Amino acid sequence: MRLPRAIGGLLAVLLGAGCTAVQPEPRQQPQQEAQQEARHSADGCKGAKLESGRHTMRFGGLERVYLLRVPKGRGPHPVLLDLHGLGSTAARQAAYSRLPEVGAARGYIVATPQAAEGRLGWTLPHTYGPDDTAFLAALLDHLEGGLCADRGREFAAGMSYGAGMAAALVCGLAGRLAGVAPVAGINIVEPCKEAKPTVIVAFHGDADRIVPYRGGHPFRDASGRLRGLADMIVLPPVARVVDGWATVLGCTKSRNISLSSDVRRSSWRNCAPGAALTLYTIRGGGHTWPGPIAVSSLGATTRDLDATRVILDAFDAAPPR
Repeated sequence: MRLPRAIGGLLAVLLGAGCTAVQPEPRQQPQQEAQQEARHSADGCKGAKLESGRHTMRFGGLERVYLLRVPKGRGPHPVLLDLHGLGSTAARQAAYSRLPEVGAARGYIVATPQAAEGRLGWTLPHTYGPDDTAFLAALLDHLEGGLCADRGREFAAGMSYGAGMAAALVCGLAGRLAGVAPVAGINIVEPCKEAKPTVIVAFHGDADRIVPYRGGHPFRDASGRLRGLADMIVLPPVARVVDGWATVLGCTKSRNISLSSDVRRSSWRNCAPGAALTLYTIRGGGHTWPGPIAVSSLGATTRDLDATRVILDAFDAAPPR
């Protein structure tokens, strides 16, 4: 996964600023680590062993934390990873996205993992630090072994830097995910040419001052050392990145529809079988998750669109792997 203008290395500096608890480690193949460390049973449907709540699992020499919400019913259930943003936490992400609550009510197993201790966010594929791609692969294996999971219907959604990680997993997990939903961060990573057909539904405010919709330097209102680092990073425009995904997924021209005075939906046609691409642009929207929860410090939040429900609708309709 190619990162815009060496953003990977610079973000590694941002992530590591003031954090010495975790040292960079050599990279390993996700499937190798998943097999070595997940140690899951062959079929979780033979007897679920995991319950809703806070869990830990040992991976890559680190104790990793994730929050789990288990739906009712026998399954098999689709699985959804809910990825937090830079400097946030699993608990905040679970509350803000509402995916554990709403997703479980729809029959989804929802896991909200926490970045490694001492880190502000995720290590993107092919960048230096704890191998979060392998960790998330192992977490999926772990959930498959401990719950009645539908292995053909696994998804990831994320906010901000978690959105970038979700998009990066399209190729980082070698086509394992049937769909991803980046909220306020699809332009953190560039599309990858080797992507398998995937459902992508993205959301971005055109007044976002942290991950700018039109590209350029992130953290527009930062000062001090963060301002200096942010000035070394140039993000591409959201439109260019989404057009790149359209090319990779074999989609043709987009159709734009105004759903309200605040929301424009762009959907691409004739994508490869198993692929779909949709972008919701929020006019005047900030660095926020569209829906009922407003965070004034991050800018305006539209109430005309509930991203949580739109994401689950898109994943419900995604063809299984």
